[in-house]
Amino acid sequence: MGARDRLIDSAIALMRCNGIAGTGIAQLLDHSGISRRSIYLNFPGGKSELVAEATRTAGQASSALMRTITGGTDLASAIAAFPGMWREVLVSSDFTAGCPIVAAALGRSESPEAADVAGETFVEWEGILAERLEAEQVAPETARSLATTIVAAVEGAVVMSLATRTTAPLERAGKQLAELVALHTGKRSNVA
Repeated sequence: MGARDRLIDSAIALMRCNGIAGTGIAQLLDHSGISRRSIYLNFPGGKSELVAEATRTAGQASSALMRTITGGTDLASAIAAFPGMWREVLVSSDFTAGCPIVAAALGRSESPEAADVAGETFVEWEGILAERLEAEQVAPETARSLATTIVAAVEGAVVMSLATRTTAPLERAGKQLAELVALHTGKRSNVA
């Protein structure tokens, strides 16, 4: 893995735990093992450019994963799987690692570009879900509204789980979202 990719991976990892404001050049150098000179060779705009690219990379990876998860089964069952994926991240990090896209959205004062990329990512996620809902015969306006609700509820439940150090908010939100999607699509989810 090259210096650029190592810096991006380090930025994502640090943003998940520290936000953008808490992700400084010194932490990036220490975490990545890369020299200070390499940061500015790869990211002439410095930290702001690096965290924007990290946000873009994390968003693209999440979008690809979302397409994979929602593509192979009915959407209600796919939504029911979201809490399990997040549970692993939360528990394995001892409730210190959240979503880097949320971190970027909240870090507008440090990197307006990263916050803009976060906004684009959220819109893309809504589009992926809305398209999938429409494929299950949900009216376009309802599909878009439901997609917004899903993204907002999952991201909010992750934040609540971090704050309360329990996956209970995530579990409850996931169950309700799966039931809501099943209600709109007419397909039962595999929710316990």
